[in-house]
Amino acid sequence: MTTAATLSASSTHEVFNQSTPWVDVNLFTTNQPLQDALRLHSPDLPLAGLSALGAEMGSAEMLTHARLANTYQPQLRTHNRFGHRTDVVEFHPSYHALMGAALRHGLHATPWSRQDTGHAHIERAAGFMLFTEAEPSVLCPVSMSYAVTPALRGNAAVWSDWSAGLASTQYDSRLALFSQKSALTMGMGMTEKQGGSDVRANTTQAVPDGDDAWGPRYRLTGHKWFFSAPMCDAFLVLAQAPGGLTCFFLPRVLPGEGEGAVNTIRIQRLKDKLGNHANASSEVEFIDAMAWRVGEEGRGVAQILEMGTMTRLDCALGTSGLMRQALSIALHHTRQRMAFGKKLIDQPLMRNVLADLALESEAATALSIRLASAFDRKDKSEHEAVMARLLTPVAKFWVCKRGSAFAQEAMECLGGNGYVEEGGEGTMARIYREMPLNSIWEGAGNIMALDLLRAVRRADTAAALADELAPARGAHPALDRMASALPLRVDAMTTEAEARRLAQDVALAVQAALLYRSAPSAVFSAFCDSRLGGDWGYSFGTLGAGADLDALLARALPA
Repeated sequence: MTTAATLSASSTHEVFNQSTPWVDVNLFTTNQPLQDALRLHSPDLPLAGLSALGAEMGSAEMLTHARLANTYQPQLRTHNRFGHRTDVVEFHPSYHALMGAALRHGLHATPWSRQDTGHAHIERAAGFMLFTEAEPSVLCPVSMSYAVTPALRGNAAVWSDWSAGLASTQYDSRLALFSQKSALTMGMGMTEKQGGSDVRANTTQAVPDGDDAWGPRYRLTGHKWFFSAPMCDAFLVLAQAPGGLTCFFLPRVLPGEGEGAVNTIRIQRLKDKLGNHANASSEVEFIDAMAWRVGEEGRGVAQILEMGTMTRLDCALGTSGLMRQALSIALHHTRQRMAFGKKLIDQPLMRNVLADLALESEAATALSIRLASAFDRKDKSEHEAVMARLLTPVAKFWVCKRGSAFAQEAMECLGGNGYVEEGGEGTMARIYREMPLNSIWEGAGNIMALDLLRAVRRADTAAALADELAPARGAHPALDRMASALPLRVDAMTTEAEARRLAQDVALAVQAALLYRSAPSAVFSAFCDSRLGGDWGYSFGTLGAGADLDALLARALPA
């Protein structure tokens, strides 16, 4: 006989109808859309490394590191117990485990040393997406280390000394002289309190201080309002030199006469951010900090332009990776959770939502990988160079804009379980908080729209866009209508207020054309019917009756 005492001594009830964690899965081999996008643009790309990375980043061990690195956030230590200024940021050991994995797989500056393969950037892009699924925050310094390379070549002496360390895959977390470390990372500091994206409003001053082995040396005094990853080994920053706004190389530990001394970069505080918790973003002041010029005085913005381009690529890649992880968690959950006598995934409304999310995720992946492929070929192909200029602001604008709405809908598939922070190792709440960052970082939506206007004002852009869309002509009437109209709109575009709409339409047309070439007909047709043909509502889960939901869901994730 069951008594109250027996009940109180036991658990309150048996737990059932809960899904299992989405862990110990291979994030690459289960991602058919990513594999097909890679096959389209780089059919000879070896996939073994990506498969190994997919297994590692889907493992319970790495997902636990991701949770811990975000739970135990970076801590600023401005002084030691004796009162000496230290300006260091301490991280949980899981942060360093994640950084070690990112560098081991060459997601930082390594592709620049492998360009002769012809697929270094697209392979790295796929790896960046897979890593993002597990943990995006630590990829901030990784992305910046990747992006600074083209600009850093503007100082040949610094590049000669630092290039090997920046490409090394042996992570070294120590604060030490560059020549004593097994690998190096770099950050950047552009924005100031009064300027934000308007970096020409910067007030930090650079005073000439002679020449040495690294060329013209300066002393910097001023501040940076967003200075991410302040424990990197060096930074590219902007400051006002006598000749105007200039790019400078700013190491943390000084070489030469002051060798081993820590540069006077004062970390004022760490940003209390909505998400991105494993990464330290800071406010800093420079007090006579020592820096070396990169490029010519007055050419700072031009010098760092390509760096911004590379980080914008990573914004699109990162959002695509987060979309994929959110979709996978939603599919995994709804395949196990019962409601109203059926599995959630068998409920008609839920099937429409999940299929719609799968479409959005695949289209984001297709566009982001297409952009990455342009960086492998732009030095050898004028068409690819134009597409790199055009698609960088387009992908950054559109894919990142779609991210937050996507994450919210995917979270809703889990109901209350998705909203709580105790969401397992791959928490949907953490994905949701992370999503807005990529849309804001390295230029928010309006900055991307203005960049698009600059790209389309070149005479060759409309023709290149028409060529890009040509393989899909005749495949769908809605795409044909848009493909015919877009080059004319590109040629005629002069009004800033319409630039966001143009970015959206270019993104949708290119996504559709890519899906025609890489995805099954059910995916292509559903995308064109909904996104281009108007058979769609104002929220996810409003695909028309003609959409093959079974085919879309079967492709999205193996059962």
